[in-house]
Amino acid sequence: MNVDTGPVGQTASGTPVSRPDVRRVTFIAAAAAMGGLLFGYDSAVINGAVTGIQDHFRVSSAETGTIVAIALLGSAVGAGFAGRLADRIGRLRVMHLAAVLFVVSALGSALPPNVWVLGAWRVLGGVAIGLASLIGPTYIAEVAPAAHRGRLASFQQAAIVLGITASQLVNWAVVQAAGGKSENALGGLSAWQWMLMACVVPAIGYYFLTARIPESPHYLVKAGRRQEARLALIDIEGPEADIETRLADIENALRTDHSPRLRDVLDRRFGLLPIVWAGIGLAVFQQLVGINVIFYYSSMLWQSVGIDQSSSLLISLSTSIVNIVGTAVAILLIDRIGRKPLALIGSAGMAVSLALAAWSFSYKTGIGDNISIPDTQGTVALVAAHTFVFFFAVSWGVVLWVLVGEMFPLRIRAAAMSTATAFNWIANWAVTESFPRMSEWNLSATYVIYATFALLSLGFVLGFVRETNGRQLEQVH
Repeated sequence: MNVDTGPVGQTASGTPVSRPDVRRVTFIAAAAAMGGLLFGYDSAVINGAVTGIQDHFRVSSAETGTIVAIALLGSAVGAGFAGRLADRIGRLRVMHLAAVLFVVSALGSALPPNVWVLGAWRVLGGVAIGLASLIGPTYIAEVAPAAHRGRLASFQQAAIVLGITASQLVNWAVVQAAGGKSENALGGLSAWQWMLMACVVPAIGYYFLTARIPESPHYLVKAGRRQEARLALIDIEGPEADIETRLADIENALRTDHSPRLRDVLDRRFGLLPIVWAGIGLAVFQQLVGINVIFYYSSMLWQSVGIDQSSSLLISLSTSIVNIVGTAVAILLIDRIGRKPLALIGSAGMAVSLALAAWSFSYKTGIGDNISIPDTQGTVALVAAHTFVFFFAVSWGVVLWVLVGEMFPLRIRAAAMSTATAFNWIANWAVTESFPRMSEWNLSATYVIYATFALLSLGFVLGFVRETNGRQLEQVH
C-alpha cells in the first residue's frame, strides 16, 4: 500500500494523524457511492417511460403522477428504518440488501400485468432507494478523513447525477432504437420496459463493488469487534496512522450511543431538537424548489409546450450533463469555501432561474396537440431550466447530503439522519405527486411557487444552518 505519511491534522484528542492512501480511500468512497448511482438511475428512469406507461395502461395524468410518485413513499420507508438496520446488521449488509432489492424491483417493474402491480414493484424499488440514500453518506462520513470528508461525501451526489444521466442516455438510446417513441415495440417488449429493466446491470455492480470494501470502523467498534475495527482503520487510513488513538476516539464518542430511536431526537419545547429541525428544513427545501420535476417529468414537461418526445428526451439528457458539471464544480469548492456559502449561492441562483422559467411558461398557448410557445420565451425557458439545474447541482444537491452526514452529534446521528432523509422523500413525493395536476392547472404559477421556495431557502440557510467544514465527526456536539 502506498502511504504518504505527512501530517495533515489531529484526532479529537490532539494527536497528529498520517495521510491515508488517498487512492484506496477514494475507491472505498466511490464503491459506497454506487448506491447513489442506483438512487439516481432508478429515480429518474421513469422520466422516459412515462409516455409509454400512459399509452400501454391507458391511464390519466393524475394516475401517472401517482405511479411516478409512489416509489417515493417506499423511499421514505426505506430511509426511515435504514439507520436502525445499519446499526443492527452493519453498513455493508444494508448496501447488499439494497442491491438485491434494486434487481428484483427492476425485473418486476419491467414485466407488470397491470399498472397497480407496476406501482407495487416501484414501491419496492423505492425502499431500495431509501436505503441507498441514507447508507451511502452515513458510511462515507464514518470512513473519510476530515481533510477529505467533504469531497468524498460529495461522491454520493456525483453518483446520483451520473445515475440520472445514465438513465436519460439509456432512455434516449432505447427510444431511438424503437423508432422515436417509448410505447413502440423493441425486441419482444415495449421500449419503456427495457428502460426499467436496465437497472439490473448497475445493481449487480453495486453488490460486487461493496463486497471489496471494509465495514465501517464505527459500526465494528459499537458491535464489540475491536480487532476488525483496527484492521478496517489500517485499510482506510494506512498502517502508519495512530490507529489506537483513533479507536479510542471512536469508543469515547460511542460510549453513550445506542440504536437510533425516535425519542432521541424529541424535545419538550419544540417537538424535535432544534438541530433536527434544521436538518429537516434542509431536506424539505431541497425538494420544494421542484428539482425532481426536471428529472421525473422533463420529457412530459417539454412535450406540454410543443416539443416532440425524442427531442424532449434529448433535452433531458442535456440537463443531466449540466447536472454532472455542476456537481463536479461543487466537489471542487465544498471543502474550500464551505457548505453554507455554496447553499446561499445556489438558493439565489435557483430563485432567479425559476422565476425566468415561470415568465417563459406564461406565454404557452394552445391545447391538446396544438400547444406552442414563442421562440424567445422557449429559448429563455430552456436556458432557465439548465441554469436552475446547474445552481442546484453546485449547491443543494451536494450540500444536503454532506451536511446531514456531519451536522448531528454522534449520539443522535443515525436517528436524526433517518428522520431528515425520510422528510426529504416525503417532500419529494408531495412535489412529484402534485406536479401533473398543478401543471395542467397553471404551469407558470407552479414555477412561481418553486421560485418562492428557493427564495425562502436562502433565508433558512442564513438563519438556521451552521458551517461544519473541517470538523472531525467526534467533535460535533
